[in-house]
Amino acid sequence: MKAIVLAAGRGERMRPLTDRLPKPLLPVAGEPLVVHHLRALAAAGVREVVMNCSWLADTLQAALGDGRAWGVNIVFSPEPWPPLETGGGIFQALPLLGPEPFLLVNGDIWLDLSPASLTLPAGMLGHLVLVPNPAHNPGGDFGLDANGLVLADSGPRHTYGGMAILTAGLFDGCEAGRFPLAPLLRRAARAGRLSGELHLGRWIDVGTPERLQALHEMLAEA
Repeated sequence: MKAIVLAAGRGERMRPLTDRLPKPLLPVAGEPLVVHHLRALAAAGVREVVMNCSWLADTLQAALGDGRAWGVNIVFSPEPWPPLETGGGIFQALPLLGPEPFLLVNGDIWLDLSPASLTLPAGMLGHLVLVPNPAHNPGGDFGLDANGLVLADSGPRHTYGGMAILTAGLFDGCEAGRFPLAPLLRRAARAGRLSGELHLGRWIDVGTPERLQALHEMLAEA
């Protein structure tokens, strides 16, 4: 299975840390945040990684190269500035990802879940990792029923954790340009074609300097 790591964003809430360094390269426990993802992907058997890039793209590409240092092969999917958002960025990269289901990892999250544990049930357009709602997203994003189907409009809410298996079919009808991923996920959920699981382990959305420091401290203690 190939993977796409989303790494194109500006990291506005991380400023001034991201004024001269792309957010995926911010150091955590001695290594850039994105390197933790690359190591986890390699450990799960993923060898082909697509990474979109926009803000300080040259810096990101120069730092990571072809990925061989971490056991993967990186192919970059450059985007204009401003970037194409989550949906548009993945849609542009579909030719690089190929026709098979692929793993999606947001470049600004961390969780103690191996990508190798994820599976896509038959007939589904995607499978999401959900987490308990953090303080910065108390209302959650999606419900989850007892059969593992993601619910767009009902049920106790959970937060999308930034890791998923997706298929190209999720993007049917889309056109090139800037658009978010969330409406496509809700469309699939309403059609009964989006599954998910609730991860109760450790997870951090590394969106602010405070959360970056919390992750650093967590990993330093491990």
